[in-house]
Amino acid sequence: MGRGVLYPHEHESIVSVDRQAPCPELARFVEFYWHVRWDTDEPYETKVLSHPNVHLVFEEPAPLVYGVDRALFVRKLEGRGQVLGVKFRPGYFRPFAGRPVIELADRRIPATEFLGPAVEEVNRAVLGTTDLAVMVRRAEEFLLPLLPAVPDPVAEEVAEMVGRITADPALFRVDEAAGTLNVSTRTLQRLFAEYVGASPKWVLRRARLHEAAARADQGARIDWAGLAGDLGYFDQSHLTRDFTAVVGTSPARYARS
Repeated sequence: MGRGVLYPHEHESIVSVDRQAPCPELARFVEFYWHVRWDTDEPYETKVLSHPNVHLVFEEPAPLVYGVDRALFVRKLEGRGQVLGVKFRPGYFRPFAGRPVIELADRRIPATEFLGPAVEEVNRAVLGTTDLAVMVRRAEEFLLPLLPAVPDPVAEEVAEMVGRITADPALFRVDEAAGTLNVSTRTLQRLFAEYVGASPKWVLRRARLHEAAARADQGARIDWAGLAGDLGYFDQSHLTRDFTAVVGTSPARYARS
C-alpha cells in the first residue's frame, strides 16, 4: 500500500499486498488497484494513515465504499482472506457519489448504494479467484460502462490541487495553499468538501503525518525537533501532540516499536 501503512515490518509478516495500474480508459478515475491477502493464526489489527481518496472494496460479505477516513483506519484481520480495492483519484468518485463527497467521510457504505445491485454479483466473481489480473479485469468490465459520458473538468482540477499541495513541503497553511493554487480559501474549502471528502487543512496535516511516520519507519536516529521545523510545526511538542492524537503513540515511541 505504500506510505501510510503503520508498523510496516510487522505488517509485511502477516499481510501480502500487490498493486496493479488501471487500464487507459479508467486511468483518469483510478490511481491503482490494491490486493491484500492475509493468513494469521491470531487476530491482527492493520492500521493505516489514510489518504484523501475514496475506495471501492470487493470483500466478504459484501462490497463497500470507504469514504476518506479522517482518523486512523483500523481493520481487524482474522484467519485467511483477501480483498481487492479500487483507489479512486482524489475528486473522481464524485460522479458515482451523486452528492458532496464530504458526506461519505469516515463511513463505510454498501457499494450497492452507488453502483447498483449488480455490484454484488461482481463481488462474488472478483473474490472467486486469487489471480490479481483476473480480479482486476472483472472489476474493470463492471466499472467501464458506468463511467460518465462527459468528463467533469472540475474533478481533474481538484485532483491536481491535491497533488500539488501534498507534494510541496513548503505549504503548511490553507491560505498559503489557496494562494499557490490561485483560488480563494473559501473556494478551496468548497471544492474539497464537494469532491475530495476532507478539508484542505486535513489534507495538509495528513501529508505531514505521512512524512513523520515514513521517517520513523526508516529506523535511523531522528532529530525530532528539526523534523518538526521542516514539517511546519511550531515545535517538537506540536508534532508530538498531532502525531499522538491520530496514531495513539508519540512519534519517538512509534519509531522504537
